[in-house]
Amino acid sequence: MIIAINARFLIADHLEGIGWYTYELSKELVRQHPEDQFLFFFDRPFPTSFVFGSNVTPIVLNPQSHRYGLWYFWFEWQLARALRHYKADVFFSPDNFLSLRSTTPTLMTIHDIAYIHYPDLITRMSRWHYHHFQARYLQRADHIVAVSEYTRQDVLKHFPIAPTKITAVPNGFRGIFAPLAAEKKEQVKQQVSQGQDYFFYLGSLHPRKNLVRLIKAYDLFRQKTSAPVKLLIGGRIAWQTSEIHTTWEKTAHREDIQFLGFLPDEQLAKVLGSALALTYVSLFEGFGLPILEAMQAGTPVLSSMVSSLPEVAGDAALLVDPLNVEEMAAGMEKIWRNPELRQNMMEKGKVQASRFSWAEAAEKTYALLKLLQK
Repeated sequence: MIIAINARFLIADHLEGIGWYTYELSKELVRQHPEDQFLFFFDRPFPTSFVFGSNVTPIVLNPQSHRYGLWYFWFEWQLARALRHYKADVFFSPDNFLSLRSTTPTLMTIHDIAYIHYPDLITRMSRWHYHHFQARYLQRADHIVAVSEYTRQDVLKHFPIAPTKITAVPNGFRGIFAPLAAEKKEQVKQQVSQGQDYFFYLGSLHPRKNLVRLIKAYDLFRQKTSAPVKLLIGGRIAWQTSEIHTTWEKTAHREDIQFLGFLPDEQLAKVLGSALALTYVSLFEGFGLPILEAMQAGTPVLSSMVSSLPEVAGDAALLVDPLNVEEMAAGMEKIWRNPELRQNMMEKGKVQASRFSWAEAAEKTYALLKLLQK
């Protein structure tokens, strides 16, 4: 079988979210199926580390699709033409987009439909794109992968799609995360938090991630407890971050809130593994991968009781209302004061994380691709 994959989110030194999803799933598909041929369609030069096997043919299609307006030309002309030229049996698109003009059997992953629930938290151009194309993409796809059962049900609720056309295939997590020894944790804390315990947020910085309320909750936690605990925020600046900065400036304990920016893998594994807890209280997620990464690292999790997050967290996390600052602060205090609770969450977290793997995700994805082969 000749399997074409949209690899445009495989960008050197800029793997996030969908990029990691594409990386891990594609790598595992190639590993599991050396008998098949894979076509990786990039939109820019790529490092050889993205060519996962001798059965992968990398192809660059110009122009770069992330530039304003050029994604349409890339998908509807360049990609459609390439799928015909290389005689792909099936096409897998892991990033919510596909080619409407292509007749190649297509499997598309949809990560969420957050734009329906929080339209004000994205740009006007993005809202136009989703409203204009999302239904068309879902209709054109021969089958759809949803990254969680929550996302699957959400799509079925808002679009006229047959339930048999969309399958939930949960994410896995990267193997870089593992519990750290106590001595190593102390070394990391000396490096990043002046030796103090800290809560850690992991993810990009934009309104849907709920960082304004997280900062307010942390400030309230400090006011109530005077605990020598910092808040570290890891992730790139995305959009609409002015309110985050304003909130931080007005916070009484702003000197104990540190913005670490984007963290390379090795540093990220250490910082996450040494945290008192991951505080991932997003307003909406199609999956919520940092929860699994924290659990695999042996770090307790404070998260939200909304969207897909309870599905990913199971009974291993402390879940709170992400709109309730007081409840979030109380959750922080509960985790800080209770070592037995933290230990219990760590043990349950290891079990919960073991239920997810990229190997299983690849097996399920491949089975769907096989069904589409003509």
